[in-house]
Amino acid sequence: MGAYLDAAAGAPLHPLASAALLASLDDGWADPARLYGAGRRARLLLDAARESVAESIGARADEVSFTANGTQALHAAALGTLAGNRRTGGGFVHSAVEHSAVLHVAQAHVAGGGSATSVGVDALGRVDAATFAAAAAAPRVAAAALQAANHEVGTTQPVTEIAAAAPGVPLIVDVTQTVGHAAVPDGWSVLAADARTWGGSTVGVLAVRTGVRWRSPFPEDERESGRVPGVPNLPAIVAAAATLRAVRATQDAEASRLGALVDRIRGTVAATVPDVEVLGDPVDRLPHIVTFSCLYVDGEALLTGLDRRGFAVSSGSSCTSSTLEPSHVLVAMGALTSGNVRVSLHHATTAADVDEFLAVLPGVVAEVRAELGATGL
Repeated sequence: MGAYLDAAAGAPLHPLASAALLASLDDGWADPARLYGAGRRARLLLDAARESVAESIGARADEVSFTANGTQALHAAALGTLAGNRRTGGGFVHSAVEHSAVLHVAQAHVAGGGSATSVGVDALGRVDAATFAAAAAAPRVAAAALQAANHEVGTTQPVTEIAAAAPGVPLIVDVTQTVGHAAVPDGWSVLAADARTWGGSTVGVLAVRTGVRWRSPFPEDERESGRVPGVPNLPAIVAAAATLRAVRATQDAEASRLGALVDRIRGTVAATVPDVEVLGDPVDRLPHIVTFSCLYVDGEALLTGLDRRGFAVSSGSSCTSSTLEPSHVLVAMGALTSGNVRVSLHHATTAADVDEFLAVLPGVVAEVRAELGATGL
């Protein structure tokens, strides 16, 4: 039968998202900046969605803006913070395991004359809080970026501890895999989220704390408090907000349910697949993500073998999986990078789905190893 197990790349649309999307098409088609009736109705929907999302992430409504997608939110968060603090200096500090969107900002920043410092992680994928805080507090650092939890192995990061240790440096926090699954950590200055990861439609969330220096990297536009240009995709925003409200109402229960399923995957894979390394922190992690690497296995062949049996998972770097290049996250962790598989669960994942996956996996791995002549190694 198979199952979709790649929710970290985008969860299936939540039933409530579908209903909210369709309902908002009737009242949310107009430009919310217009003063006539249809525009005012659209504005009411936009304001309500903004307030709802702001409450969910621990922000004020006027601190929240909506972007086209999560990648754009990450780009805007990092680029805008660097631009707003350029008088402080040109330094940018980030962890070695940030999403590729943040790493691409770092590359562009360096190409433009700035500097970037990549802080390494331990074997579980976590930065040392004291080391990161010291790098962030160094002279002429304009901004620092640290994910709340890793998008590939699920390990949580000491965001709140670092924010307290380096209070003078704006901290950009990527919560694209955290919102809807776990508590958003305190201490962020600028935040980015992605509605697709909680079962909403394609919408990004950008939040900038009041008092934080931030300058839009886009051409000037009055939309979204001057942060994001263009008419917002209101039906998608309404659907994202409604879904997040529903998901947060069952967040603790779902975290317990999915966490138990991930524990089952972690234990069973290690016991039934030879020469496998299960990655990430087994305790301090997101509840819905697990990654493991199989020796003597080609990642593309393994993904294809699982796909033939109906299972959709990620292989290669989770944020550049179309290239199937070695994961920069696993490289930074010093982990095995061959044959890596990320499984990420969602609201519709059942215990039967997981059991079927675990029953199929050992045979697929053995099959791929045999094709590569690695049998018996």
